[in-house]
Amino acid sequence: MGKTSGYDARIRPNFKGPPVNVTCNIFINSFGSITETTMDYRLNVFLRQKWNDPRLAYSEYPDDSLDLDPSMLDSIWKPDLFFANEKGANFHEVTTDNKLLRIFQDGSVLYSIRLTLTLSCPMDLKNFPMDIQTCTMQLESFGYTMNDLIFEWLSDNPVQVADDLTLPQFLLKEEKDLGYCTKHYNTGKFTCIEVKFHLERQMGYYLIQMYIPSLLIVILSWVSFWINMDAAPARVGLGITTVLTMTTQSSGSRASLPKVSYVKAIDIWMAVCLLFVFAALLEYAAVNFVSRQHKEFIRLRKKQRQQRIEEELVRESRGFYFRGYGLGHCLQTKDGAAVEGATVFAPPPPVAIYNGEVLHKRFVDRAKRIDTISRAVFPLSFLIFNIFYWVTYKVLRHEDIHANL
Repeated sequence: MGKTSGYDARIRPNFKGPPVNVTCNIFINSFGSITETTMDYRLNVFLRQKWNDPRLAYSEYPDDSLDLDPSMLDSIWKPDLFFANEKGANFHEVTTDNKLLRIFQDGSVLYSIRLTLTLSCPMDLKNFPMDIQTCTMQLESFGYTMNDLIFEWLSDNPVQVADDLTLPQFLLKEEKDLGYCTKHYNTGKFTCIEVKFHLERQMGYYLIQMYIPSLLIVILSWVSFWINMDAAPARVGLGITTVLTMTTQSSGSRASLPKVSYVKAIDIWMAVCLLFVFAALLEYAAVNFVSRQHKEFIRLRKKQRQQRIEEELVRESRGFYFRGYGLGHCLQTKDGAAVEGATVFAPPPPVAIYNGEVLHKRFVDRAKRIDTISRAVFPLSFLIFNIFYWVTYKVLRHEDIHANL
């Protein structure tokens, strides 16, 4: 490499000439975990960059290309590429340096490096867990403006993915959006290229761990409609148990999610399920209240009868006073006609006396009718909610998301 003597090969080639075009391509070896709480994702990539440095062209060697010793990498100029949305990264140096710099006869340079990256991925969780996330990888120049350096994607298959790559919760869609994200700062315009990965969440885990258990808890709360209303400990215990279990289930569904300000699909499901089990508990409270209303009804009737008897005694005593002093003829009606005191203070019509057993049976029948109606209303209402819920999130919003990709 004697041709490089007389100048520093670490200086950007063609510093006063046209910008250097750096062609990039990426091979994704593994796609790691995607974390909702921190909104980032982890992946292992092979990053390859290719550019032309005429100072490194040679003809005295018969080989088409030369591999530079790793100890000499710092003596060769390399693009100052960095990942704009990177949150953490490290090189792989377990068994070898995992860096390769190859120089060709015409001065072309191939620089390959293996990296593990943690990149930010702002997520929209409104449709969680039936969402599709778009995660971006941005490659940007740190110090050179576009007058000196321009990044480009390789024309043929610039982003490759390993054939056996699988994700535990997501399906990586084949289409990838390649584009440019040129950055404008106060110091100039900097080159930037990006690739967008579309990840569709597989909800099998959430069906097994959240949706099906909460569905069974709601159905379990309906069992109380078939239990005798006199078995208060059984019905109250069942209602409280289902409410507490549903509350725990709802808290568990939010444990791995960030504290966002909008409502997610899983929040709506858990809230409605909690509402149904709580309504089932309140239904027994209504049934128990109605079944005991005959006692209150009889008590009120007895109170009214006692008041009527007292009023009757008062009127009879007044009538006796007027008749005893010969003033009965002085009593007049509103139209001026004279009447006898005995007529004015005639006893009121007798108050109907209700049979306690008949009243008890009437209110118990009303309470049983509430249970009977609830056996049909609760399942039907929950079925209607399920139809609207799944049609909205699995059909309507799913199509809207695909249309916006």
